Parts: sequence; structure tokens; C-alpha cells
Amino acid sequence: MSRVYNFSAGPAVLPEEVLREAAEEMMDYKGSGMSVMEMSHRSKVYDGIIKEAEADLRELMDIPDNYKVLFLQGGASQQFAMIPMNLMKNKKAAYIVTGQWAKKAFQEAQNYGEAVKVASSEDETFSYIPDCSDLDIPEDADYVYICENNTIYGTKYKTLPNTKGHTLVADVSSCFLSEPVDVSKYGIIYGGVQKNIGPAGVVIVIIREDLITEDTLPGTPTMLKYKTHADADSLYNTPPAYGIYICGKVFKWLKKMGGLSAMKERNEEKAKILYDFLDGSKMFKGTVRKEDRSLMNVPFVTGDKELDAKFVKEAEAAGFVNLKGHRTVGGMRASIYNAMPKEGVEKLVAFMKKFEEEN
Repeated sequence: MSRVYNFSAGPAVLPEEVLREAAEEMMDYKGSGMSVMEMSHRSKVYDGIIKEAEADLRELMDIPDNYKVLFLQGGASQQFAMIPMNLMKNKKAAYIVTGQWAKKAFQEAQNYGEAVKVASSEDETFSYIPDCSDLDIPEDADYVYICENNTIYGTKYKTLPNTKGHTLVADVSSCFLSEPVDVSKYGIIYGGVQKNIGPAGVVIVIIREDLITEDTLPGTPTMLKYKTHADADSLYNTPPAYGIYICGKVFKWLKKMGGLSAMKERNEEKAKILYDFLDGSKMFKGTVRKEDRSLMNVPFVTGDKELDAKFVKEAEAAGFVNLKGHRTVGGMRASIYNAMPKEGVEKLVAFMKKFEEEN
């Protein structure tokens, strides 16, 4: 069985050389006589793995010294609660709702204080990013929350919102490490790794140190305090050790590929191949306003449900898997993360051309 082109939104494609390297080390990691899967997280060997992963991530993203990097569990979804529990000092926060995950975060925050929806694109099935240059942000809001790249809807903020001096919190799960980023613009920038970095089970939180305090909402569990994990260097309890090890390998791969500016170029090139085809196609149409298009997730439709289903089925038979769109958008979605090779996108477009001619 040869490998397929996997266009899944997550868990998603990983770099082949990372998988090969992990396979080679599966039984014996660097002469330790055991797998990383069996290794104590308190061991010297594992301590080296997690510290090196953090150092490489800091280098890739140019993370300032006054930010902590935390490798946590619970996925991005647990952060929907952890953020207000730790940050809602005035019991008020502003949310910009541009998709299902921002909406879920907004709903979750209502359990802890007043979540104010200051902008939304729900009126047009989240197919655009609202203008965030002059929002009505409450003076006493503890933070402004965004989901920077919307996996389901294929939209991406090209400019960050004007938070009017308030702390910006961003979920970057589906655009993590896809391009250079100025970490200093955020109070918290976080994401689940299973889309662009590693296997499911790890969420990385990059948080400014002044936001890490004992002063959390009453009743906040020990495990949901950022301070607990920051003080223990992500080793308060057993972390998702093997997942972090794979993330570390992906960081090395990214450095080898030339870092985040090189990835941005590659990602722009890949996305252009697909968007250019969609813009010229008579059958297939992209669903997102052009200026808000994501480089990572590309939803498209034919306008005919039966034709969509036929396309997904024939694509799968041809080795292009996980192209079915999310039920709220319908149609198809190609997720073309860092590890998707350019030839995967080229071959998909060739297949789409052929399908269009035959149908």
C-alpha cells in the first residue's frame, strides 16, 4: 500500500521523514534501550527531549524571554475554559466569532463571566473575517479573543484586530507555524498540535508571564492553572510525552526547511495553485471572500450535493482522502498544512480538471 495524499483537517498529514525517524527509534531511542513511549518523564533522557523541543520552538517563532511555553493536554477545547478561569479578573471578555471554534470558546466563557460578542461573521456562514479596526470593546474587558485561522470555513485574519490596548488571546490551532508571527502582539497564542505540528493529545500555550498568577477564579482546579504548569516546566504531571517528542521532530524538520518565512513561501505557492484553479473553474467554486482566504484550509463546492458526493468518492479511489467538507459548509475541503507536499496539491488540481471535463 503506497501512502495516500491526506487532506484531513486534523489529525492531519505529518512529514514523512519525521515518521520514518520515529519508526527507526521506536524500539531504542538513541541507545537508551527503550522507546520514548516507555520512558519516565522524570528521566534525564526525556528531560533533554522536552527542553530541546521548547528551545527549537522558541527559535522558530522568535519567542521573547518574558513568555512561557507550556506543553499541555486537553486540546484547544480545554483552553476555552482555562483562559477565562485564569484571565477573567473583571469577569468580562470580548470575543470575535468567526467560526465554530470561536463560537464554542465564546459559549464556554459565559460560564465564568460576561462574554461580549464584539463582531461576528455568522450572518454569511463565516465566509469572511469582519472588519476589526474599530470595535466596540468594553473598557473593562480582560482580553479580546480570536480564532486566527478557521479550519472549517477556510478564513484567516490577515491583520490582527485593534484590541484598543486589551490583551489579545488567539487560537492558532490550524495555522500554527505556517508563517512568521510576532508573538509580542499576543498575551496568549495557543493551539492544538494535531493539524500542523504533531499527533493529537498536545496543546501548546505560549503565554506572557504577567498573565500567569495565583489569582484565578475561585474553584479553578490545580491542573487548570497556568501557574501550576509554568512553575513545573510542563512536568507537573505526566505530560503527553510521546506526542511532545514528535512535535520536537517536526520543529527540527521546520528548521531544516528554512524556518517559518520559508514555510510561508511554500504555503502561499501551494495555496495559489489550488485557488487559481478554483477561480478559473466552471464547476468548482471557493466559498471564502478572496481577501480572507486561509493558506491552510480550502473549502470549495460544485453547488450540487450529488456531484460533491461523487467527487469525494472518486477522489478517494484515486488516493486523495479526507476531502469531504464540514457539514455546516457542505461540499469539499482540502487542508494543505505544512507537511502536504506541493505535488499533492498539483495532483489534486489535475484530478479536479479531469473530473470537471468528465462531468
